[in-house]
Amino acid sequence: MTTAEMIANECDALKALLLRKNAAYGDSALDPVRIFSKADPIEQIKVRLDDKLSRLARGSSDDEDVEQDLMGYLILLRVARRKAAATLAP
Repeated sequence: MTTAEMIANECDALKALLLRKNAAYGDSALDPVRIFSKADPIEQIKVRLDDKLSRLARGSSDDEDVEQDLMGYLILLRVARRKAAATLAP
C-alpha cells in the first residue's frame, strides 16, 4: 500500500467516525443541549481537546483512540469556527 493510499484510508476512517458520532449524538458538539454549561461550542470543543491531551500526557487512554479523537475534535473546531463566522457575516 502506498503512502497516499494510507493517508486516504486514515482520512476516510476519521470521516466515518465523525459522521457516525454526529448521527449518534445528534450534533451535540456543534449544537449542545446546554443543561449546565453555557459555554459556546468552540469553547466546549477546546475543553474536550484539553481533556484528550491530558489523558494522552498521563497515559490513561483506557482503550480509547486518543489520537483519532484529537484529530476529530480539531476538525470539529474548524467546522465550529466556520459556522460561527458564517453567522456573523452580513
